[in-house]
Order: sequence, then structure tokens, then C-alpha cells
Amino acid sequence: MRKLSRREFFGTAIATAGVTSTSAAIFTHWRPTTRQITASEPVIRGSMTPTSQVSLGKSGLHVSMVGVGTGSIGWAHRSNQTQLGQGEFTRLMRHAFDRGINFFDLADSYGSHSYFAEAMKGVPRDRYVIQTKTDNRDPQGAREDIDRFLRELRTDYIDSLIIHCVTIPDWTERYRGVMDVFAEAKRGGKIRAHGVTCHNFGALETAAASDWVQVNQVRWNPGRAHMDADVETARALFQKMRAKGQGMIGMKVVGQGDLLGGARRLSPADCFRFQVESAVVDAFVVGVEATSHVDELLRGTQIALNQVGYRSFA
Repeated sequence: MRKLSRREFFGTAIATAGVTSTSAAIFTHWRPTTRQITASEPVIRGSMTPTSQVSLGKSGLHVSMVGVGTGSIGWAHRSNQTQLGQGEFTRLMRHAFDRGINFFDLADSYGSHSYFAEAMKGVPRDRYVIQTKTDNRDPQGAREDIDRFLRELRTDYIDSLIIHCVTIPDWTERYRGVMDVFAEAKRGGKIRAHGVTCHNFGALETAAASDWVQVNQVRWNPGRAHMDADVETARALFQKMRAKGQGMIGMKVVGQGDLLGGARRLSPADCFRFQVESAVVDAFVVGVEATSHVDELLRGTQIALNQVGYRSFA
């Protein structure tokens, strides 16, 4: 079986020496928003909240508008979240869940499956939504991955399974065998929906044209940080994806931390507002590393919802 190399996964290699500094940049610059935020931001009666359930296109999945990622600097079966240790990882996931977040983004390459299973032990399975990803490009390897993921997650089904980090425009031809394995798993009840994350604009265009794609997780932020095209070019394509009924999930929301420092500095709330008002994603995920980041995510998103509302295509 062939899995993506570290270089392929990131698209452009991140040197080992740079991993720690990149990680630090994300959270060193995670500051409170400039707008005064009360401990409990008021919710406009009848309005959306960050934990309101939204439909991921026509996939049949319903998730909280904001989700928690577990793959900050995630590769080689580890991430910043898993390196917190099981105790802190559990505290972080349960804090998010207790605040109303039900959508959790995992991946084999993050090594987060067993950590997450332990964190959610005792919580009814239908109370949360699991999305995970495989880097496998071999059909039999993908089939084995699915069964292993189910064991690691201690569950009978995965809500959303993603082909991870696709970088070639002809992926629907070259990875057809993996796509067929996913479809077979869906028919067998092992997964509920399938989709892709693309790290190449040509691959994104192919995803937009594919009837197989039920869920797209896309790199989307106001500063083109770690994106696959300029903001307006990406927006136009993502509008087509969403209008087609593909579930749209924003990622790289703060541009892997790049947007929170330097000359183009934005606040986290600015980035959350962009997701809400862009009208091209149904939901978005952020790789938080502390309970305070969860609270900031919820408060900042609520501000955006209060100010600009939420544009649903439903």
C-alpha cells in the first residue's frame, strides 16, 4: 500500500526545525479580540449560534457550525493536540463537547483516533460526529484502514471519511479504487458520507465536478494563507460546490497562524467572521489547543453571527 510522504502531505515541505516555531506562532498570536467580549456573549433571540446544527450539503450529516480539529502540525501520527497527553486531550475535547460542539475532525496522520475514543468514553455515540481521513491511495490499504479506524475509535461507524490531502487534478481517475472502497463502506454502514481534502486548485476543480464527493474540507481564510488560489477565485469555485449540494467545511481558518501576526495581522474573531459571512461553507473547524481557545472560538463566532447572520442555501 502507498501512503503520502510527509512532503506530499504538506505540499511544500516543512523542515523539522520549523515545526516548533510554526506551532508557537499559531498560539503565541492567539489573543483576545479587540472588541470587548463579555464572559457570556448575548445571543440574539431566534438567531443562529456557533453550536446550532447545520446540514453538510446533501450528505445527510448535521454538525455544529463550529468544529474542533485535532491536527495542528499533524503528521507522522502525532499532532499538537495529541502531544498534550491523554489527560489534557480529554479535558479539551470534553470542554468543547460540554459547550455544545459536536463535530470533531480527526485523521490517521494526526494519531488522534485512540485519544479521541478515550476522551469520549461514556458519551452516547449519536451525540457527536466524527470526521477522519486516510492518506492511503491503495484500495486494499484503504479497506484495511477503515476497519482499523473503527477499532481505534471504538465505534461501529464513521460519520465522514475523507481522502486526505489530494494534490493531483486527475485524482478521480487515479484513486478510483479507493473511492469505490469508500462507496462500498457506505453501503455497508461503516461510513455515512465520503469526501476529500484537496491541496491543489486543479484537484479542487475536479472535486467540484464529481458526483462522488459528498463532503469537501477546503482551505479558506481572508488572507490566502496556505490556500490553493486567491480568495475570489476560491470563493467562486466553493460557491459552485455548495450550490451543487456538496457539504463544505472550512479549514486553515487562521491560516495556520500566519494571519494572526505580522503586517497583515487579524484577530481570530476576524477570521471566524470571514467564515460566517462568506456564504460558501456550511461549517468550519479550528485546531484549538486549550479550553480558552474553545471559548474564544465560540464567542468570536457568536459575535459574527449576531452582526452578519448566517446565509443558508437550504
